[in-house]
Amino acid sequence: MSDQNPYETLGVSEEATFDEIQEVRSRLLEEYSDDGKRLEMIEAAYDAILMERLRMRQEGKIKVPERIRFPERLVQALPKEASTPREQSPAWLQNILAQPSLTDILWPGAWFLGLSAISVFYSAGGDTMLQLVLIVGVGVSVYFLSHKEGKFGKSVLLTLLTLIVGLVGGGLLAGWLSPQLESISLGANQFSTVVSFILLWLVSSFLR
Repeated sequence: MSDQNPYETLGVSEEATFDEIQEVRSRLLEEYSDDGKRLEMIEAAYDAILMERLRMRQEGKIKVPERIRFPERLVQALPKEASTPREQSPAWLQNILAQPSLTDILWPGAWFLGLSAISVFYSAGGDTMLQLVLIVGVGVSVYFLSHKEGKFGKSVLLTLLTLIVGLVGGGLLAGWLSPQLESISLGANQFSTVVSFILLWLVSSFLR
């Protein structure tokens, strides 16, 4: 037994790769699991091949694959691939959209909700009351925008543009929804004011 070639014992060629040798060894151990003598022969042959391969590698007769010689290269490459997002929003969208905290959303929301309630339920004040709450809403929007970005001029410009869009768009929608608004006793000016407050809240919370 000692004179037998370990490669012949395992039934592999001397050119077989280490992975192939391991695969054959595992298969043989499973196949002869009840034959203790044969298992000893398989293990002895496997150990002999390991020692021979180690000696040959030390003598430079075997070229070790780079994945074994330099495993750190593979480890360093993995985070680089994982760090690249598969889906990323466009740059122009990232430049105009903020990532608000819950406070940045709730505080403006509470202010504009209160102003909207005054516009809807305090109809006795008429257009004068609506103008007053709109002025307050403009101030609230400018405050939260400038507080977030620190750009007062830009905050005023965004607020005024949003207010114009809200009033014009709200007026057009009120014309289309006139029967429905009348059924709930809501005037066109009140409706357009509420639309403006919704837009102001969105701008002051989610835009840069």
